[in-house]
Amino acid sequence: MTEQTISATAERTFRPEVQGLRALAVLMVATYHIWLGRVSGGVDVFLLISAFLLTLSFTRKLEGGRPLRLLQHWLHVFKRLLPAVVVVLLGVLTATWAFVPQSRWPDVLAEAWASLLYRQNWQLADSAVDYYAQNHSGASPLQHFWSLSIQGQVFILWPLIFAAVALLQPFLAKVLPGRKAVGHRSLLLMAFGAVFVASLVYSIDQTANNQSYAYFDTRTRLWEFALGSLLALALPYLKPGRKLRVVLGWGGLAAMLSCGLVLTVDRSFPGFVALWPTLAAAAVIVAGQSGSRIGADRFLASRPLVMVGDNSYALYLWHWPVLVFFLLVTETATPNLLQGLAIMAVSMILAVATTRFVERPMRRWEWPNVRSWRAAVVIASCGALLVLPVTAWQGAISAEGAAIADQPMELTPGAAALAPDKAGQPTPEAKIIPAPAAMKDEWADIDGLCTGDNVPSDPLLEGCLQNDPPEVTTKKIVVLGDSHAQQYMAALGPIAKAHGWEVVTLLKGNCRFGAESTERPDDCNAFNKASADYVLEHKPDAVFTVASLTHVTEPFETEVPGYLEGIKPFTDAGIDVVGVRDNPRFSINMPECVQKKGPDSPDCNAPLEHSLAASSPLDDYVGKVDGLYLMDMSDFICAQGTCPAVVGNVYVYKDDNHLTKTYVQSMIPMFEERLLAATGWATSR
Repeated sequence: MTEQTISATAERTFRPEVQGLRALAVLMVATYHIWLGRVSGGVDVFLLISAFLLTLSFTRKLEGGRPLRLLQHWLHVFKRLLPAVVVVLLGVLTATWAFVPQSRWPDVLAEAWASLLYRQNWQLADSAVDYYAQNHSGASPLQHFWSLSIQGQVFILWPLIFAAVALLQPFLAKVLPGRKAVGHRSLLLMAFGAVFVASLVYSIDQTANNQSYAYFDTRTRLWEFALGSLLALALPYLKPGRKLRVVLGWGGLAAMLSCGLVLTVDRSFPGFVALWPTLAAAAVIVAGQSGSRIGADRFLASRPLVMVGDNSYALYLWHWPVLVFFLLVTETATPNLLQGLAIMAVSMILAVATTRFVERPMRRWEWPNVRSWRAAVVIASCGALLVLPVTAWQGAISAEGAAIADQPMELTPGAAALAPDKAGQPTPEAKIIPAPAAMKDEWADIDGLCTGDNVPSDPLLEGCLQNDPPEVTTKKIVVLGDSHAQQYMAALGPIAKAHGWEVVTLLKGNCRFGAESTERPDDCNAFNKASADYVLEHKPDAVFTVASLTHVTEPFETEVPGYLEGIKPFTDAGIDVVGVRDNPRFSINMPECVQKKGPDSPDCNAPLEHSLAASSPLDDYVGKVDGLYLMDMSDFICAQGTCPAVVGNVYVYKDDNHLTKTYVQSMIPMFEERLLAATGWATSR
């Protein structure tokens, strides 16, 4: 049988299982997102199906001797896909304006651009988004565009592979005279086989070493598309009997639907574990039309599944933002059964409307198909519908941020408003700083990587950072701990520069410094040991730490596990240790609370007894270790029995537990006074 005959035979057969698989895949994705908060494998099935259908189409063109017309193909594809995307993006932006706190607006707008340009997966990979968190209320309503972005990239790449094969096949026929000609299908099998192997090996390696990035990486997903292409190319050669078709069909469905339940896949995708759902879907496609009354194809061809399959693209587009906005508005972590069904119903209604009034009319519209430039005009017009409002919105945000930043400093005194002498009094008419759009930039600055003698030898400390060394160093300080130690660099850094102190920071997220403890993860224990070894090797004049630990639930503040044991080797070596009290930690995002409910809302002003311990844990350290100097700045964070989100027209917190750089900078005079008073360090400059 010739390859042309094989192709024609394969194309004549209608395959209802593909439409049914689309329906089941999108229902898996939505169901797992709504109720289970985990990965289902449904997206992987989508990727395989898209490559399967694309390969059938292009292989038919190649073997039929027809031109590929790549530009025309690309314009046709994106003319078909983009209108529904733009409708959903406009809907998301409208809901964002109505329901999402202002501090999240810049990120949503940036992701709207990324989604429109089919690069959302790289945007998420760079920010290492946790796509698996069960509480999606704080998630981006556009996160799910990552898979559509990868598909868009493959829709551009795959035709180029076919074009390369189309050019290569005649060349090989000329240079291999007298030998059996290598057909298009054989070359395609070799090409996609190479992509499959290379991408799968890379995917397994990257998933093991950097899974949060690998999940969104196009390169780790190419093998799933390649598997769909290999399936399309090999399908004419696969002719299972009726009984085997029944077994393959139902076995594939059972395996596909159970993947997310049987396997703990959230942190394993897209490595070899993704072979489970993709091979399961491949088995269903191989089963095809069984010719049996009990075959899976009868179920897949049922009217409800076909209807869902017809609307699967739009349903995938809508289900995630509907879920995210529901959780955001209702302030719930996960929906119950009835709420989830309502989310599914609303998503389906929106999907049917989008398919009926946007997707199908655009697909049937003949005017863009007459000339390529017409299709390009339609694509550009769709893009303009989104580009114009997004650009205007971003401009308005920038203008507001500039106006807020230009306010006189005396209108926004921050922590000075809590000084005993009321050194700073806020003006009610002033805007709260920083601007919501600038909130993501509120991490304390550290000048750069460690240099010279400060560079650590232990690879665990390769993230060592330091302030620019002063011309004359009067004191060397090492900051140890986590992000709560880093946030105080907004005060310690400027003070150090004023006094000629050299500051080195050894920081790891969520790793409060202390001796080895079972209450701390192994990687934190290892990091803290390496940090301690660095201090004892370099013998700085002082070490700065956070000496207590706050919690969301009672007890709201405790001692740091192994704190005194951790610092004692330093003090025994004659190194001063400064321990500052921790700041409160909350169950809500404090600036977003202000943006939604106002600074005077009780929800944004937590009771002191629900934020810090009635008696400071630092009191228990007094007199136990010579050379330990304790600081408590909590009276400049909490006052009059509450811990507010805004003090002196300044946001105190950038999220639910970190102080803003702007607020810590407003504490500099008080911080310096207490640091020098506690340690007795010379105040000469």
